[in-house]
Amino acid sequence: MPYIALRTNQKIAQDQEKELKTLLGQYISLLPGKSEIYLMCSFTSSSLYFQGSDAPCAIVQVNIYGKGNKEAYDKLTKKVTELVSEKLTIPSNRVYVEYIETPYWGMDGKNF
Repeated sequence: MPYIALRTNQKIAQDQEKELKTLLGQYISLLPGKSEIYLMCSFTSSSLYFQGSDAPCAIVQVNIYGKGNKEAYDKLTKKVTELVSEKLTIPSNRVYVEYIETPYWGMDGKNF
């Protein structure tokens, strides 16, 4: 049950959003047991400051049910950073990727 939220201070065009969604759907399978079938994505453009500057930056939060592993997180971080950097023209050193693991995840009125 992954959820990926991308927040940036750059405008995201609708075609960019669809491309990001499609590629994130492919990349989520780098995490064992995760797939696009249950992936939810959100994209937000708003004020965001990093290192005291409003220069282009982004944070990508990856929420997963259960636990991941460092090797898989390393692979996904590389792919997500490259994607955001390329598609939104944000320097890779201004992209954060955060992982949030949760032991409980609900859907359809029940928890997994």
